[in-house]
Amino acid sequence: MNLGVLFSGGKDSVRAMMIAAEKHKIACLITIIPENPASYMFHKPACELTVIQSKALNIPIIVRKSKGEKESELADLKKVISDAKKKYKIEGIVTGAVASVYQSSRIKRICDELDLKCINPLWNVSQREHIFDVVKSGIKAVIVGVAGEGLDETFLGRIIDKELAYELTELEKKKGVHSAGEGGEYETFVIDCPMFQKRIEISEYSKVWDGSSGFVIIKGVNLVKKFS
Repeated sequence: MNLGVLFSGGKDSVRAMMIAAEKHKIACLITIIPENPASYMFHKPACELTVIQSKALNIPIIVRKSKGEKESELADLKKVISDAKKKYKIEGIVTGAVASVYQSSRIKRICDELDLKCINPLWNVSQREHIFDVVKSGIKAVIVGVAGEGLDETFLGRIIDKELAYELTELEKKKGVHSAGEGGEYETFVIDCPMFQKRIEISEYSKVWDGSSGFVIIKGVNLVKKFS
């Protein structure tokens, strides 16, 4: 099948894409940029950089902005998926949903209305299994936002490797934090994975911290040749 990927640029949408690509063709990426940082549906930090990831993947992307208001943002999503169906002849949509019934049920409804398959490769996987799978799969994901107990400013800008995956699973045991960030405890931006034809190098960034949460502002990126 030709598939479109709901693509935030974070580890979940990238991992879902990788799994789907094992059996299907990824025809396009679809990104919604919410104006509302508290959007119910869409990932906010660094999502404007998905166009760079699209170039790294050599896969076309459709980007749309949304006010990010509850429920009305679904109309924006339906419109962009409909546009992708027409332009790229997609037959299904891939999502990185892990446990959010709110998100998955609404995306499924849109897909049904547009006669598209809804593919959720990560649905109901354990948080711990998922975070270690991300590392094992070769995804290099940078933490670009944190808002969870036990996650302080030092986590911002770190790449999720095996050591950090262990730290996150320990926080899950001690603080109840979802180790894969499914509760919104942290957000990521992927700078490399096996599907990338070039890797992304962050040349400049800054941190914003308000005492209990924060995010990374990425000010400069470069596409860099990968060496086998």
